[in-house]
Amino acid sequence: MTAVRAETGYTARHLSVLEGLEAVRKRPGMYIGSTDTRGLMHCLWEIVDNAVDEALGGYCTRIEVELHADGSVEVRDNGRGIPVDVEPKSGLAGVELVYTKLHAGGKFGGGSYGASGGLHGVGASVVNALSSRVDVEVDRDGKVHQISFRRGVPGVFDGDGPTAKFRKKSGLRDGGPAPRNTTGTRVRFWADRQIFLPEAEVSLDEIHVRLRQTAFLVPGLTLVVRDVRGEEPVEETFRFDGGISEFTEFLSRDEAVCDVLRLQGEGHFHETVPVLDDQGHMTPTEIERELTADVAIRWGKGYETTVRSFVNVIATPKGGTHVAGFERALVRTINEQLRETRLLKNGDEPVTKEDILEGLTAVVTVRVPEPQFEGQTKEVLGTSAASRIVAHVVTRELKALFANPKRGQKQQLRAVLEKVVAAAKARIAAREHRDNQRRKSALENSALPAKLVDCRSDDVDRSELFIVEGDSALGTAKLARDSEFQALLPIRGKILNVQKASVADMLKNAECAAIIQVVGAGSGRSFDIESARYGKIILMADADVDGAHIRCLLLTLFHRYMKPMVEAGRVFAAVPPLHRIEVTNPGRGQDKYIYTYSDAELHKVLRDLERRGKRWKDPVQRYKGLGEMDADQLAETTMDPRHRVLRRVRIEDVEDAEHIFSLLMGSDVGPRREFIIGSAAEVDRDHIDA
Repeated sequence: MTAVRAETGYTARHLSVLEGLEAVRKRPGMYIGSTDTRGLMHCLWEIVDNAVDEALGGYCTRIEVELHADGSVEVRDNGRGIPVDVEPKSGLAGVELVYTKLHAGGKFGGGSYGASGGLHGVGASVVNALSSRVDVEVDRDGKVHQISFRRGVPGVFDGDGPTAKFRKKSGLRDGGPAPRNTTGTRVRFWADRQIFLPEAEVSLDEIHVRLRQTAFLVPGLTLVVRDVRGEEPVEETFRFDGGISEFTEFLSRDEAVCDVLRLQGEGHFHETVPVLDDQGHMTPTEIERELTADVAIRWGKGYETTVRSFVNVIATPKGGTHVAGFERALVRTINEQLRETRLLKNGDEPVTKEDILEGLTAVVTVRVPEPQFEGQTKEVLGTSAASRIVAHVVTRELKALFANPKRGQKQQLRAVLEKVVAAAKARIAAREHRDNQRRKSALENSALPAKLVDCRSDDVDRSELFIVEGDSALGTAKLARDSEFQALLPIRGKILNVQKASVADMLKNAECAAIIQVVGAGSGRSFDIESARYGKIILMADADVDGAHIRCLLLTLFHRYMKPMVEAGRVFAAVPPLHRIEVTNPGRGQDKYIYTYSDAELHKVLRDLERRGKRWKDPVQRYKGLGEMDADQLAETTMDPRHRVLRRVRIEDVEDAEHIFSLLMGSDVGPRREFIIGSAAEVDRDHIDA
């Protein structure tokens, strides 16, 4: 082997060593995930979590977050206050140590915190390193202790804001006397715009969600968020004494099958960690830990699953070992109960996790000293013992509930088991349907509905599928379409309302099954948008109330079982005209026929024609349906890409969209009745098509 370059010039002087907070500023993504809004919010959560840790220890009852007009954020708490005495090894006051040294804090097994959200000791120092200014005030010992930092360096500012003149100076300043028996910490920071992207900003909505969530997880803690950035200050206060049971009720949007079930317990495990001995050496030591698990679960009549998990009040959106233990115990225990109650016979398939999670709302929380997270952003719990302990607690408590139910609980638990069995049957039916309809390619599929009028092109991006209301409109549409890239699928009348129906009922419905077969990408969790046979799905219904209802039913089907098509902007509603005006003296070069799409537009056009001295044939034709148009009219107004009008269907807010679909199309009649009654006064009776 011959070396290409014998002399690379790569020596030890090319190596860089980043000291202290310099490493944070050089690689901020390693500590806060990103430098956009998400990273900026992570900095805020680091400070808020420090205050919440005081509340977890029983030392804090109130936390306030204030968004100032100059872009800074302030967090106040009435906890013990960060220590202000001098730490002997560094010679620095506790506050300065915490804010200038990585991996320094009260959460390393020293007894200050039993369970906390912070565990790496880098939260406050990372925020300090990524801020152009940080002001800290601590009330302790009857005094206010102050210290300020600029990009991690302690010192004094001669004025307000991060641009004020600054001089380096270590140590605390005397801020005057503090009220007797008052303790607490106030932290105000200005994010460094040299680090964060220009569009990064603090999200008030996200703060509301996080503080509401924390108030549920720490019963009795009051959290206040105050926004003074606008002309009028906005303040919101959160306090919940019901804990995660109340949180579960808050997260549930469907009708309950059972009350909230609370599963609580603890377990012990051993862990080997390095401990600082009297000589200053780090010695591996085996210590015993206690992990407390608290789980709230509740099944509803809906189909959506909501599982929120937390470790010491820190959300773990990607789960971890505690969620894995919870799910494993749930599956095993429910299967055992189904066998005992004979709802599952010998030879029946066991129910799966998906069957059990259908309609389930759960909050899984664990508290443990020094949890092992995967990364500083703490999205996944890695403590292996959590899986075993949580599984044991859930199994024991759930079995006890089934064995000795409280009054009225026996029927509810039976209903839960029956719901799980129904979900399993629907899954098996869906699998059988999917297996039967799966094909190697669209051309090889013999199961495509005979009524499909396909197009010749196999270019997915160019092709369009028109779902047409009624056979009468189909005949005209066949003549009006461009057969090269436009396909037609007729449906008869109103399809099944899938928001009220199970998967099995949906698959039995001929019209729903035909649409899913023709789109060719599966349905539900197995939907693969890359396999879709058409680039656009266009719903073509009459321009009346029945047509609007049919569009709503079709959109419900796509929203629930083929949502990626809607999210990708590939579902459209055709906009057919409502009237045709035949002008008897149009004049040279002017249109003889004018189409209008609403009564208001019709009156405006007629007034304009009258003003210009144009006459028209009376009465003006009002289309009762698409079938009344001839092929040329349908092509010109609704199908020809050069002239037609399409309305793209979008989902800007998935959670709100799901709520509206559930309200208007779901099986729960009560909320829908209240909505209709409450909105009746806003309806313009002149616009009712009756």
